[in-house]
Amino acid sequence: MGIFTGMFKSRDKPENRTAGSAYTFYMGGTTSGKAVTERSAMQMTAVYSCVRILAEAVAGLPLHLYKYNDDGGKEKAIDHPLYRLLHDEPNPEMSSFVFRETLMTHLLLWGNAYAQVIRNGKNEVVALYPLMPNKMSVDRDENGHLYYTYYRGPDEAIKNMEFAVTLQPSDVLHIPGLGFDGLVGYSPIAMAKNAIGMAIACEEYGAKFFANGATPGGVLEHPSTIKDPQRVRESWQAAFGGSSNSNKVAVLEEGMKYTPISISPEQAQFLETRKFQINEIARIFRVPPHMVGDLEKSSFSNIEQQSLEFVKYTLDPWVIRWEQSIQRALLSHDEKVRYFVKFNLEGLLRGDYQSRMNGYAIGRQNGWMSANDIRELENLDRIPTEEGGDLYLINGNMLPLKDAGAFANTTDNDGKEENPDEEVLEVEEPGTDGNDAEGEDTISERNNRRRKLV
Repeated sequence: MGIFTGMFKSRDKPENRTAGSAYTFYMGGTTSGKAVTERSAMQMTAVYSCVRILAEAVAGLPLHLYKYNDDGGKEKAIDHPLYRLLHDEPNPEMSSFVFRETLMTHLLLWGNAYAQVIRNGKNEVVALYPLMPNKMSVDRDENGHLYYTYYRGPDEAIKNMEFAVTLQPSDVLHIPGLGFDGLVGYSPIAMAKNAIGMAIACEEYGAKFFANGATPGGVLEHPSTIKDPQRVRESWQAAFGGSSNSNKVAVLEEGMKYTPISISPEQAQFLETRKFQINEIARIFRVPPHMVGDLEKSSFSNIEQQSLEFVKYTLDPWVIRWEQSIQRALLSHDEKVRYFVKFNLEGLLRGDYQSRMNGYAIGRQNGWMSANDIRELENLDRIPTEEGGDLYLINGNMLPLKDAGAFANTTDNDGKEENPDEEVLEVEEPGTDGNDAEGEDTISERNNRRRKLV
């Protein structure tokens, strides 16, 4: 055990920086001069829209706990205590939608999502409560085992050990985002804080531009000395400052001249810069631009495909993180063999009504979908089994190989026909009619020769 203990001790605790780098992945200052935090980033409409789209999408997906049957199939484990927690109500204070929406928001802003796991005396999970990621730290003890420290203080910026609570890994549902050590994730906001900081700066510039008037700042020139320049400046600002005074005609006296010293927003490509930053933020979260309101490169022919790609390449990786983290933290070792958690993405992958009906018709006609299978996908009531709701049908021209063509009349090894239910052709004995003449075959002989040919 000494060798393994030394190996675990040598493993570094999770850090928020790469090895040998002074650049940390915390929120903070940017090259644009604007401080970027999870809350200041959410004031950007593009960030707010991306976070809301992903959080609501994951929260709105049906989440079920399944168990394997003895015949290799699966069914919903409705009788398991965890089913109700995941599907309906993880705790008495919030619904499953709100719980998953909250944790997904944490995951997108901080890169980690935590929930406290409450268990009863039987070690069964009875409740799940979200925990703030910025109040949680992950560390290792002297034996290399992970433990979580949560700070309950009122000020989230100050981590006072007086309010610290130590939690074991079995007491925490931890969903990590993308990281470098596989233990903690790094915030997408912090990793792209320069791009978001530039977007904040552009937005602030636009706001100040309209607050100071449609024309940027300039210089009032007077041929002689002005006795009270402050009064002249305030008079000019009162008459022409602000968006409500834009495009007013200025009348200058005593030889005064106004000279603008800034270029126009069009020349500075201000609008193009703001638009590019919106696409940049959408790229961070891998959200299609049309979902945040940019329809420039979207059309009727490709917008459906973009929506399907959003489910496949954006939602699916997040959903897998959720599923595997839930199974790892909330299921016991024995339960992991029989139970599994699954989000249902079928509703988002469905096409329009006509496409769905055509697909159902193909499945029904080829025998791998019953009427009840189709009705369950369309959220319709089941047809009773005695009325044929669970029958699997095929087209009449599709038969098993043993019943097709010449194979239908072959015999097995015992000399019995493979199709005993078929009508047997009765033949008359030779000599009972005029067909038993010499040189002619009886019906029985012709039937026997046909079987031999096969």
